[in-house]
Amino acid sequence: MLRFEDIGMKDLPDVGGKNASLGELTQALTASGVAVPEGFATTAFAYRQYLEANGIREAMGLRLSEYRSGSASLRDTGAAIRELILAGEFPLPSAGAIRSAYRDLNNRAGLSRGGAPIAVAVRSSATAEDLPEASFAGAQETFLNVVGERELLEACRRCYASLFTDRAITYRELHGIDHLDVALSIGVQRMVRADRAGSGVMFSLDTESGFPRAIVISAAWGLGETVVQGSVEPDKYEVFSPLLADPTARPIIGKALGAKESKLVFARSGSGTLLLETSAAEREAFVLDDEEILRLALWAVAVQEHYGRPMDMEWAKDGLTGELFLVQARPETVQSAQSASTLRVHRLTGSGPVLARGAAVGDGIASGNACVIRDVRDIGGFRDGCILVTTMTDPDWVPVMKRAAGIVTDHGGPTSHAAIVSRELGVPAVVGTVHGTSAIADGSPVTVNCAQGSEGLVLGGLVSFVTEEADVGALPALRTRLMVNLADPSGAFRWWKLPAAGVGLARMEFIVSNLIRVHPMALVHPERVGSAAELGAIRELTRGYADPTEYFVDRLSRGIAKIASPFHPQPAIVRLSDFKTNEYANLLGGSAFEEPEENPMLGFRGASRYHDPRYREGFALECRAIRKAREELGFRNIVVMVPFCRTPREADAVLAVMAEEGLARGSEGLEVYVMCEIPSNVILAEQFAARFDGFSIGSNDLTQLVLGVDRDSEQLANLFDERDDAVKAMIAQAIRGAHTAGIHIGICGQGPSNHPDFAQFLVTQGIDSISLNPDSFLRTVPVIAAAEAMD
Repeated sequence: MLRFEDIGMKDLPDVGGKNASLGELTQALTASGVAVPEGFATTAFAYRQYLEANGIREAMGLRLSEYRSGSASLRDTGAAIRELILAGEFPLPSAGAIRSAYRDLNNRAGLSRGGAPIAVAVRSSATAEDLPEASFAGAQETFLNVVGERELLEACRRCYASLFTDRAITYRELHGIDHLDVALSIGVQRMVRADRAGSGVMFSLDTESGFPRAIVISAAWGLGETVVQGSVEPDKYEVFSPLLADPTARPIIGKALGAKESKLVFARSGSGTLLLETSAAEREAFVLDDEEILRLALWAVAVQEHYGRPMDMEWAKDGLTGELFLVQARPETVQSAQSASTLRVHRLTGSGPVLARGAAVGDGIASGNACVIRDVRDIGGFRDGCILVTTMTDPDWVPVMKRAAGIVTDHGGPTSHAAIVSRELGVPAVVGTVHGTSAIADGSPVTVNCAQGSEGLVLGGLVSFVTEEADVGALPALRTRLMVNLADPSGAFRWWKLPAAGVGLARMEFIVSNLIRVHPMALVHPERVGSAAELGAIRELTRGYADPTEYFVDRLSRGIAKIASPFHPQPAIVRLSDFKTNEYANLLGGSAFEEPEENPMLGFRGASRYHDPRYREGFALECRAIRKAREELGFRNIVVMVPFCRTPREADAVLAVMAEEGLARGSEGLEVYVMCEIPSNVILAEQFAARFDGFSIGSNDLTQLVLGVDRDSEQLANLFDERDDAVKAMIAQAIRGAHTAGIHIGICGQGPSNHPDFAQFLVTQGIDSISLNPDSFLRTVPVIAAAEAMD
């Protein structure tokens, strides 16, 4: 038996990947503050000795030969080998060594209270598991809350047997590993009393996009098996790792409260565990506070730096002491194997009705006939190339998961078994749909769409789609700065590979409508919301926040920060809210604060709202959110942009209100831009330039107001063209005015993507930057390069 502190990665052939990593953590990182529970490992030699002592190896080989020849099924083969192992006895030296190491673990550091034996976790660590090229998630068994020497030996025997579960055999077949070459070490680790607190998993990169500068943490109450198995919806936290080095920053860019419907706890007496329902208070509370989130994130950075690669970790919090521990660390094997320069973009070209929604796994699209299977005993009826639809998966489902075009589950989150295995197999999946198995008819054609951010959709029908792939490292260098427009924080990470010069436009109203959904004034003055149904919906959304306005500030600030992350420290230009009155009225509680207008497009929108008493308190919440994103979360690269500012006097009023709210231009390096989208902005460019640090041309509104064409009118659509000579004259004048004043000017719109001649025009006029929707970035770079070559 080997103590964890006496082993490391050099011992992987003897103790397997999981135990070698635990030893490495104990040896190398405990001095820097990473806490790992005490434990010991059996060796691969002990496993082989067990097989020889019980005469099992030859019989195992015979059974496997029958399976490979097709004369025996996978299920019969696995069951027969497990029966052989479970019927065996430990050689006396091995049994004595395990008992002795367990007693030593009890005695160390006074861990045994009142002479009672301590509880341990008994984990399988195969010599072909947790390797850089294959994670083998859940392939072997883990046994929790094992108490006593007899119970420990029985758990060890069951660990040996789990090397030949159907799923473990399938995993090795999938990776071409000889079953008889694999040995199994057993890790015996002191149980952390997470049943009285919480636990979960952590990755040192974003598992969906591969974004390498995000730490992603999942957390649930009780022991961590519920998170790993995907049987609960956990809390999810995201941390931007580069800013952890800034002592003034707290870069938690995502906090999502999970339902956490149940928890796994120690059995009331003896060994084993119980699954209990969580209380209402537990479901409405975050498992970790901000300090604990940041501490775990710092550990993730330390572990990744030590191993020199992205890592997949498990953590636990002791409810008796409040201490945090890392209990496992393994290489992340999916995203880290992808090329950092190859970007693949999937895009729907058709449409279909939404049948189910859930968390997207991967960024692909797949279509096929649905195969609804609710019980693993019925997987024999699965048809190759179908979309597997089930309640949830565990490792027993792997044989059919690898034959599926796509996967849909009712339960589970981004760290569930279904999600982990789907990523490893490269199969798009939508997990946690709740009602997928009832909403999707068996045999019906469906499309799984994971290409639009963190939300995955299951669409009815075989919806058409296209896939584009490019080597971003081979794109030509440009003189013009090319930026991206981002609106949805949940999809921001997927574009990190683009060689963009920052975010040229982040629309705040999109974040409000998608993430917040409540009119800010309804949070300030809930007493004015007349609808009981809307008030109930607002209370449900803001649960967990003592002050409902903090819900708005917290969600908006983290959404802005997430958009500012992918290209940090390049600028992220965040446009203040530019809802029209009819759009504001559609938010929860909005109708109580918005008066109908004949023409909202030219009405109470943009800058006119921010200093008006009808919205002034709502605008204060927007300012608080930006301040939090910049000053507390640490994203000083955020630039604020004012939309639809009609006059210099209005600009002065808005800047004064911003200063009152702690966003004074120039303070703490804050830059403030203005949208150049009204003819007055162009005509009085010199006066606006004296008040702002940059212009961004809004070609849609500028075209509308120069030509007098309602941009929403279908009847006048043939007249709406930003390439009209009058519009181009205004754009050229705006560029000259900005350059004369010595400030930056860019444009955010699809015109350069859709019209190469318009891109050529912008380049010849000397535009400083062009911001595009990210899915058109790859197509537009050659257009801009050609335009620059002709200039």
